[in-house]
Amino acid sequence: MTESEPSNLSPGGRGITALLGPTNTGKTHLAIERMLAHRSGMIGFPLRLLARENYDRAVRLRGAHQVALITGEEKILPQGARYFFCTVESMPTDRQVEFLAVDEIQLCGDPERGHIFTERLLHARGIAETMFLGASTIKPLLQRLVPEAEVVSRPRFSTLSYAGERKLTRLPPRSAIVAFSAADVYQIAELIRRQRGGAAVVLGALSPRTRNAQVALFEAGEVDYLVATDAIGMGLNLHLDHVAFARLGKFDGREMRRLTPAEIGQIAGRAGRHMSDGTFGTTAELGGLDPALVEAVESHRFDPLRSLAWRNRSLDFSSVTRLLSSLEALPGRAGLYRAREAEDQLHLAALLKDPAVVSLLSDEATIVLLWDVCQIPDFQKTLTDQHNRLLARIFQTLLKGAGRLPEDWIAGQLKAIDRTDGEIDSLTARIARGRVWTFITHRGDWLDDSQGWQDRARAVEDRLSDALHQRLTQRFVDRKGTALLRRQRKASALLAGVRKDGEVVLEGEAIGRLVGFTFQPAEDLGPENRKAAESAARRVLADEVPRRVLQLEQDDNGSFLLDGEARLTWRGHVVGRLVKGRDRLHPAVQVDEGDLLDGSMRERMRQRLESWVGVFLRNRLGPLFDLAEADVKGNARGLAYQLVESLGCLPRRTVASQVRKLVRGERQTLQAAGLRIGAESLFLPALLKPESQSLKALLWSLWEGVPLPPLPAPSEILSDSPAAESLLLACGWRRIAGRRWTLAVRVDVLERLSAALYRMKPEGLFCPTPALTEIVGNDREALSRLLPALSFQMSGDPSRGLETLAFAPKGHRGVKRKARQAGKITPAAPGAGVNEKSPQRSRKSDGGQSLRKRDSTPKGSQRGINPDSPFAKLAELYKR
Repeated sequence: MTESEPSNLSPGGRGITALLGPTNTGKTHLAIERMLAHRSGMIGFPLRLLARENYDRAVRLRGAHQVALITGEEKILPQGARYFFCTVESMPTDRQVEFLAVDEIQLCGDPERGHIFTERLLHARGIAETMFLGASTIKPLLQRLVPEAEVVSRPRFSTLSYAGERKLTRLPPRSAIVAFSAADVYQIAELIRRQRGGAAVVLGALSPRTRNAQVALFEAGEVDYLVATDAIGMGLNLHLDHVAFARLGKFDGREMRRLTPAEIGQIAGRAGRHMSDGTFGTTAELGGLDPALVEAVESHRFDPLRSLAWRNRSLDFSSVTRLLSSLEALPGRAGLYRAREAEDQLHLAALLKDPAVVSLLSDEATIVLLWDVCQIPDFQKTLTDQHNRLLARIFQTLLKGAGRLPEDWIAGQLKAIDRTDGEIDSLTARIARGRVWTFITHRGDWLDDSQGWQDRARAVEDRLSDALHQRLTQRFVDRKGTALLRRQRKASALLAGVRKDGEVVLEGEAIGRLVGFTFQPAEDLGPENRKAAESAARRVLADEVPRRVLQLEQDDNGSFLLDGEARLTWRGHVVGRLVKGRDRLHPAVQVDEGDLLDGSMRERMRQRLESWVGVFLRNRLGPLFDLAEADVKGNARGLAYQLVESLGCLPRRTVASQVRKLVRGERQTLQAAGLRIGAESLFLPALLKPESQSLKALLWSLWEGVPLPPLPAPSEILSDSPAAESLLLACGWRRIAGRRWTLAVRVDVLERLSAALYRMKPEGLFCPTPALTEIVGNDREALSRLLPALSFQMSGDPSRGLETLAFAPKGHRGVKRKARQAGKITPAAPGAGVNEKSPQRSRKSDGGQSLRKRDSTPKGSQRGINPDSPFAKLAELYKR
């Protein structure tokens, strides 16, 4: 193998060529030219964005019918396509083409994806010509592993030089600021917007459509700055003059680490295109670079790679054990190291811990299918097991559905994300979820109409991408204010300030008011001046808003309020709201959006508001938190969980078996937490007050995701309430329903009524006593409806008047005869059977005023009780 200039790369050349050198050497441009000179070709790129960019370029040169695009989430395969632009992972290496190339081949050393690049380096070949493009750091290992390759070095077209450190506000136009997280990118872009008029943003999480639209803003000169992650380091062609690093550390999927000099050089090299020189440096917050590092970047000399990542390509699917063993195989050649567990292998390990999945692995075909399912990437990168649960369901569904996924399921998943409302984070998350399903739709063997579902998934992604571009532009670009801001920077210092009442003054004139953290332009400003006033206000308020944020953090709890619409106010100004959280007792806090607040300020406000909400809820709903944190296990723990889920109230019949299983210590612990275990309901008496009911209703509406309906005025009895049954229960009411009516009664009232009836123990027909009527607020009609719900039959015609009605335990013969003999009804004396001072059953005789005939059985003898009587059931409950 020899090293030479590219003189041998004329049409008709054969063999393997390694085209190595720094950025801006024209490697990719040359490779595409070579490919298009052949009758067929394929090139693999490290990024979907880069594959799409060069695909579009080839379409313009050769036409859409000759060019294909293959990535994990997008496949455009015209009939008879000759040239294939792919991501490296998606290259169909079983397809024979005359020309084959792999870009950024130095990524063979990447610990996460390197084994894929190494596999292409060792095994992917074109019939007539093969080309590997990348940095010179791979040269020694490439010469060892592919000795037949000819190395061609290409010099950089322009000079790259170090420009030192500069403040963000003093960076030259046509600059890219590089960070390594979405939060940092957004924070910097917000600062650039306020100080320099606006910025475009580029992140790896953006779809190609959104990324291209953002780049178009920058390339068209609508903004002078680009804020990006290291996604720009992999070949994106931008007209940059300067690259400034705001960070030099990144999270690589496993840990935070510092960039290597080669990685810094790869990104810095994007400054200067073709023959135009470029510069690189850092922001003032980061500080300067080490002189040795600067010299390495300027001269493009970096330490060579010591080894390349490798993973066995000959996997054994005869059993799970052998598959795992083949994945752990060691390389047999020097210069290679076994790659760390890749994403697909981690998915496999997680699924093999699921007994339901393992039980389905009956033969080699099912193991192969499981491995195929594990190839579905987790684009959301949430670091939770949510993606693994999805993979398990897909695997089980494919087995049950003869290798096909149900179309209604796919349709439901796409419909769930086909929404363009929400802010940047929400849209980005939906796009990430959509990328998973887009990947799945490109599995032609899993869907009957693969092409149709691909089109639908692409249409959803396009809509989300357009909405995301719009949100990014709205948030980070101020087109109308750019000219004014430039003039203001050149002018002398402005006389401006904020008065105590929030009025914002510029050069002696009031231009608006700061309400909370929102600037409201003065009403007398014309439309042509409102935007300029807002831009000027951002400069004026650059110190005031951070001061207010600090004041909000330090204020005592009395400065905050929560209103009935879930809005959070601070000193009378709405600053956020409650939204659905991890459970009913822990709603999340959403800080109101505002141009004056950056990401870190909003986070600080959110944390303070969340702290206050936690204290507020615990003070108002303490028994619920006590119940949730009660030191009980097993059956009692499950009962406490259900009560917390229902916000403190349950019908006893729904948990009767659990209540019966409570041992004495468990019952005492639950009662010490404030729980009352009644005959009809389990509830927390301390939370039946109107303010507690209103707060629980608000928490219910947040969790259920529905607007809170109007709550009735505080009352013991509610007639025909339209509220949902679960809401009524959360607020402490039990719904009783008849054929043509509904009634809601407060749980403590129902409990007192049940206890009074238990003490009375009527055995025959009886008329409701004034004491019973008093329990339900002297509402005789409500009482006549509640008694049947408590296992008492009604005798009489309600149309003749409620005072004519009589009741008896269900099954009593007198009711069946419809009380033809009025003399059999025992009129009860006022107040009989109710002892408000003592809820316990009285052992004393009721002096002949009982609602039943006096027992003539001799003292000490046992009277027989009908076991089917409702009072037998009540007695059994009270004994427990």
